[in-house]
Amino acid sequence: MSRQKVENLIPHRPPFLWVDHIVESEEGRIVTEKLIPADLPLFAGHYPGRPIFPGVLLCEAMFQSGALLMAGRQEGLGEAAGLPLVTRILGAKFKRPVSPGDLLRMTVTLTERMSTAYTFHGVAKVSGKTVATVDFICMLHRQAEP
Repeated sequence: MSRQKVENLIPHRPPFLWVDHIVESEEGRIVTEKLIPADLPLFAGHYPGRPIFPGVLLCEAMFQSGALLMAGRQEGLGEAAGLPLVTRILGAKFKRPVSPGDLLRMTVTLTERMSTAYTFHGVAKVSGKTVATVDFICMLHRQAEP
């Protein structure tokens, strides 16, 4: 699915949108991709001469993939469904660095749902090799009416 579909489903926007497109989506599982651009300004400082995509942004890409999975379940409800917010990171592991030009493929699986809380397991890979994993909880935050 296209970048436009991604932007229709979640509120994130550049420069903080870390999903380019949805590769596949099925009940309880989504696969997304992000090409890591070589010209990201953050590479000037992380790290000069040896640019590495930050682990926290790897996690954010998986969080956004989870939000896309949640949105797919809520499609048609619009803003009434709520804003997807990460409420807990249960654990993250970083196995390999991600470099400019790498194609990041994320698979996020729903492991449990209780009301508006969703528990996910995310795996990020580059060239078929795992670079990071994260277990996290997202909730749909509904803003109170004024």
